[in-house]
Amino acid sequence: SGTLPKPQMHRLLAKRLRFHFVGAIIVSLGVAASYKFGVAEPRKKAYADFYRNYDSMKDFEEMRKAGIFQSTK
Repeated sequence: SGTLPKPQMHRLLAKRLRFHFVGAIIVSLGVAASYKFGVAEPRKKAYADFYRNYDSMKDFEEMRKAGIFQSTK
């Protein structure tokens, strides 16, 4: 009259692993995409902006005048 149905035990582990595996792949792809567009791309843009107008000789002369280098006068 009031009996409970038997729990599913056959292939229960495989079913749960499949669910968690798909979830793990989705989360890892989301983290990778957010890192790429949130960290890597802005960093590459910052480096490109810096080196676009960077003059190494001007920087060297400023450091030389400041007395940073011991071997040059």
